[in-house]
Amino acid sequence: MTIERIEKFVKKLKTRKSKNIIYIILITAVVGCFVYRFYNVFTERNRTVFNIMRNNIENGAPVETLKISETDGVLYQPLNVKNNRAYVSGARVNMFKVGQKIGDCKIFSVSKNIDLYSGMHVIKTVGCLDGLQYVEHRQHGFYVPVSAVYGNNVYVVNGDKSSVRDIVIEARDSQNVLVKSGLKSGDIVILSKVSDNEKIKIVK
Repeated sequence: MTIERIEKFVKKLKTRKSKNIIYIILITAVVGCFVYRFYNVFTERNRTVFNIMRNNIENGAPVETLKISETDGVLYQPLNVKNNRAYVSGARVNMFKVGQKIGDCKIFSVSKNIDLYSGMHVIKTVGCLDGLQYVEHRQHGFYVPVSAVYGNNVYVVNGDKSSVRDIVIEARDSQNVLVKSGLKSGDIVILSKVSDNEKIKIVK
């Protein structure tokens, strides 16, 4: 019974009408494939692919900024204390002054002369525990995050571009830099990584 049905079906396929239907289906499928392919090619060509480098060149690199003004700030200078004495190098001695607070204790004296035995400057404290302490260096001035400082340079906003600026650093700690000269109130320091004369766009 199954074989007879198959034979009847095959005979129907051999008729002219059936062949025409098959040809139409095949032609429609082939044309549909070509149309689909051309549509995909056309869509891909007209699709705008985001390119961060091209976007930065055309619209400016997005940057975060900080408007500079003179403020009262605190830098924390490390000091290793033992028996209320500490030793610092000549490059750091000017960062410490008599009366500066070290938590609940303070600095009693700062030697301007080098200790002959250690080759360092001696700092004496009052009431300090042994170990690493942090001296509060309070001063009014321009403070910039360490991450925005590159050697003795920062980048500032100049119109729609970045501009490198030389600065003189007075003191610093692990988070901030106290700038002695090179900046003025109203300068806008760029916090993001940029290069000199690069087109920028400030992120609000």
